[in-house]
Amino acid sequence: MMNVTTSTADAAVPHATPATPQGVAVARPDASTAALLELGRALSAAGYRFTTVTPATHNRVRARADHVWARNLCDVFGWSRPFHSDAVAPEILHLMQAAGVAQPHRDGWRSTVRVSELGGQLYFHSAYPTADADAVFFGPDTYRFGRALQRDLADMRAAGRTIRRAADVGAGAGPGAATVALAYPEAHVYALDINDKAMRLCGVNMQLAGLTNVDVRRSDLLQDIDGELDLIVSNPPYLLDPSERAYRHGGGELGAGLSLSLVGQAVKRLAPGGTLLLYTGVAMRHNSDPFLAAVTPLLDGLTWTYEEIDPDVFGEELDTPAYQDTDRIAAVWLSATRPRH
Repeated sequence: MMNVTTSTADAAVPHATPATPQGVAVARPDASTAALLELGRALSAAGYRFTTVTPATHNRVRARADHVWARNLCDVFGWSRPFHSDAVAPEILHLMQAAGVAQPHRDGWRSTVRVSELGGQLYFHSAYPTADADAVFFGPDTYRFGRALQRDLADMRAAGRTIRRAADVGAGAGPGAATVALAYPEAHVYALDINDKAMRLCGVNMQLAGLTNVDVRRSDLLQDIDGELDLIVSNPPYLLDPSERAYRHGGGELGAGLSLSLVGQAVKRLAPGGTLLLYTGVAMRHNSDPFLAAVTPLLDGLTWTYEEIDPDVFGEELDTPAYQDTDRIAAVWLSATRPRH
């Protein structure tokens, strides 16, 4: 086993097409889902772009008193500001109403979804604030996950790696699944989640990206799909959330429970030569890494690397009772591959 530790400084979902080249069975969307897809296409045609920031930054921007009501599409679909009907084109408001994402607010409206850009693709996810138990996450973690995933996928393609079956576990809005599907258009990619809202938005996002090789399925981690996988990727929840929101709460010791459960399942499901790519957060205690200590026995027999890619995320959590004995929360990247023989 090679261990290289490198330390640096949220059932199938309806689709629009009847079938895919990979044989993924799909169905036609209902009217609201079709309208949401058309809304995404309209925003794309309008050149819409938005980068999702941390909740703390989002709150600061929204709190500016001179700008309460939306003035443009980014205010409506990015900053989650309320808007009057004349702030958007009539066809945009019509599509929002048809999709069920225009919520009455005083004498105007507010969007119940946000739309963010990553790698040239637009993704629907939950509006700010993400207080609901079934909120669909997208944020700075998503961008870090996406960058690391793109890097490793590029290396895999350069090395001639073939991916036939892949899974994004806890897919949420679907950026992991989309990144894999775009890099490996010949692969059958599963986008797995247990959140109905996430599966609906993920299905729309895959269509918006023009992807026909993604199969959106309900699954508790990997338990509800069969067979070996050439690639498993995941950006699971890793915090201790008092409300236990699905997109945020990792459970177990300091939020590591879900990540450890995933690793335990994944190492048994990797095909020979198959790889697990995991982005997660670790509550560092007394200048030590408890997740690395806990995950190492699970990786016996695999070739793996472990990299700290951001030393300090979600620092505000250190003020909460659950993290009183924590030095910092770091974002880490685990790559583990099963030998071919």
